[in-house]
Amino acid sequence: MFSVFDLLVLSQIPGIGSNRLRALVSHFGNPSTAMQGSPREIASVEGFSRRLATVVVNFMKGSQVDDAKKHAEVQLSKVNKVNARVLTFWDKQYPDALKRIFDPPTYLFVRGEILDVDKYAIAVVGTRSPSEYGETMAERFSQEVSRLGITVVSGLARGIDTVAHSTSLKSYGRSIAVVGSGVDIIYPPENRNLADRLIEHGAMVSEYEMGAKPDAVNFPRRNRIISGLALGTLVIETDVNGGAMITATTALDQNREVFALPGNISSKRSKGCHALIKDGRAKLVETIEDILDELGPKLRPLLRNSTSEDRKPSVELTLFERKIYDVLAADSRHIDSIAEESCMSISDVLVNLLSLEFKGLVKQLAGKMFTKL
Repeated sequence: MFSVFDLLVLSQIPGIGSNRLRALVSHFGNPSTAMQGSPREIASVEGFSRRLATVVVNFMKGSQVDDAKKHAEVQLSKVNKVNARVLTFWDKQYPDALKRIFDPPTYLFVRGEILDVDKYAIAVVGTRSPSEYGETMAERFSQEVSRLGITVVSGLARGIDTVAHSTSLKSYGRSIAVVGSGVDIIYPPENRNLADRLIEHGAMVSEYEMGAKPDAVNFPRRNRIISGLALGTLVIETDVNGGAMITATTALDQNREVFALPGNISSKRSKGCHALIKDGRAKLVETIEDILDELGPKLRPLLRNSTSEDRKPSVELTLFERKIYDVLAADSRHIDSIAEESCMSISDVLVNLLSLEFKGLVKQLAGKMFTKL
């Protein structure tokens, strides 16, 4: 029987990182047997020297193991308290895409559920301080991705991450948040309600132990999990040294697709995206079709050869709402322009635009500008 408790005990041995822990347990078949291994047996495991094998054996025979067992008990108590679970590398539910990266977590703390359909996932990442354009594009792409049944993966941070998660849920899609703290620590705190909805309609995951604070050093490492869970990563807005650039780099290292949204050439928020595009590390995207062109074969079992007609709004529209929706272009339009092209009065256009906004199909911008989501 596979013991999560024993796995957590083994993780406390000095010098045993995630890769060595995974190799050790895989060699012996389960954590309990590994705890009983002899120095010679452990030294035969890849990544273990004779000295390190001795460290493992001495740890299991010494007083340190008692502290490790107390730590494991506390961790599992906290897991139960928030109705979470520990998903190990050897569980069937562990995502195959994550298994294929260079250094997959040996175990993940999970609140919510990771389903088989989540293998069709796209990461949406970007700056914590997006422009209005960035927010709008994050909404648009997250909505279109979700309506296709594709899971949105992001990091629950302020800015683009928050927009991606909330839009996915609003579009009745699934979303997974990979956090840089324990899954019992919600950060930023204003995203507590969003986290609750994510847990209900997706999952919140972390490789960091329960109670771990959101330290700055945690976030770069967690980014490899964001990209590792996804078929591709879409970067909305980021500076050249932004955290989203780390996610893009890890995606490339994992042989995953990277997409970048072009923006204002004078904006620092777009410099990272432009650098990715100029260097040939990311594909420039303007529409969801640009992503589907690259990921189509991998998404085909999910999409079942859906056409653009299938991807039109599934909500029921009135004749006038449909007329205005069809007038709206990818870029923002002023209400006067919409009224002129639809041959309707401004008051009638405004009423129907507000109805479309309520249905999640249109967003109102400053200056009576409207854009299609």
